[in-house]
Amino acid sequence: MTMSKTEKMRKLFAEKQLDTEQMDGVAGGSADEKADDFRFLNVLLRGHPCQPERYGETRVGGYESSSITDELVRAWGSVGIEAKIFTISSNMYVDNATGKEITRNEVFALAQQRVGKQLQHSDWYWPDD
Repeated sequence: MTMSKTEKMRKLFAEKQLDTEQMDGVAGGSADEKADDFRFLNVLLRGHPCQPERYGETRVGGYESSSITDELVRAWGSVGIEAKIFTISSNMYVDNATGKEITRNEVFALAQQRVGKQLQHSDWYWPDD
């Protein structure tokens, strides 16, 4: 039995595929993920001077405003995270205490630890566009 081109490609690249857990750990630069950063930090930093506005996908993805990016960088900075926000490629997060790059999952966990709040996804995620 001969393999289809699709089957050959799957076999050839099988070891390069990411599973769901690995995908969750990838830092992202999409409008969806930036909007999630704003949602998460808006709730986590409630009452803090660096609490960002709550921007959804439409507002974040509709234009690339340096003031919006600066607001996100300031909010992450207030919890000791250096955020490098990119337009096209994945964002990068660096723990200022260690100088190490950390994943998206790690940055959310570290921010909660530093603020002293534990949030469930449902605490901060609700569509607002």
